Amino acid sequence: MTAVPHSTLTSSRSRAARLPVPRIPVLTTLAGLFLLAVAACAIFPGLAPVDPGAIDAAASLQGPSGEHLLGTDQLGRDMFSRIIAGARTSLLGPLLLAVGVTVVGTLLAVAAGYFGGRIDAVISRMVDLLYSVPALLVAIVVAGVTGGGFGITLAVLIVFGLPLHVRNLRAAVMERAHLPYMEAAVTLGLPTWRVVLTHLVPTIVPNMVATFFLVFTYGVVEFSSLSFLGLGSPPGAPDWGRMVSDNRATIFTNVWPAVVPAVAIVLLAVSTNLIGEYLQRKHDQARRQR
Repeated sequence: MTAVPHSTLTSSRSRAARLPVPRIPVLTTLAGLFLLAVAACAIFPGLAPVDPGAIDAAASLQGPSGEHLLGTDQLGRDMFSRIIAGARTSLLGPLLLAVGVTVVGTLLAVAAGYFGGRIDAVISRMVDLLYSVPALLVAIVVAGVTGGGFGITLAVLIVFGLPLHVRNLRAAVMERAHLPYMEAAVTLGLPTWRVVLTHLVPTIVPNMVATFFLVFTYGVVEFSSLSFLGLGSPPGAPDWGRMVSDNRATIFTNVWPAVVPAVAIVLLAVSTNLIGEYLQRKHDQARRQR
């Protein structure tokens, strides 16, 4: 066996020591861990130690204990199990909202930023109009007129979530639409759809991902608010917003049933926002370095 020269090992170690190690802020790391925990609860609801719907009147409004880690609500249901069960509904709505806004918003942003002209003017005016209308109020009115329904609520929130996504992406598209490599692709006679899909869209993916998390945060707040107002999940359902509403009357008797789901909502919104801002900041730094 041939021995590796000591000088080679030393130089290799010195080069490795000089390599930049990406540093993730502590809060962003904690936010990522919290999101992973919530996702695990949503995917594996069987993690709940007891049936989240099991009623035990003799154990109502108990504080945290070894048997009930987060206490019980006014019907004696285990709050820890209900928080785990509620993770699925609390994630599903915002996730579908973020996906819908990303797909529709990207199409509108590319159309406005790449083609410009009247298309840009129409889309920009539509975005300005949507910005001026409170989404939650419209969702409440629509739910009252139509009798509610998850699909209708989701559609309304997608429409009013578009401005945030379209504005951010439109600026990125306009910045790249007339770069030399884009003009070269057009000069070569490539069809417009191919230029957009293969040369433009891949360059705005980081912007799409960052905005996705911001829209997800918007969805967490909106869906939780609707559930709190009784326009989301039915009474008694293990939904975090609904749990706050159902237990607010007993907050002076036992704060745990109302405060625990409220804290979960805040942590979920803050965590997704922190990750979205971190990704956007990293993308901006990489772009400046180029």
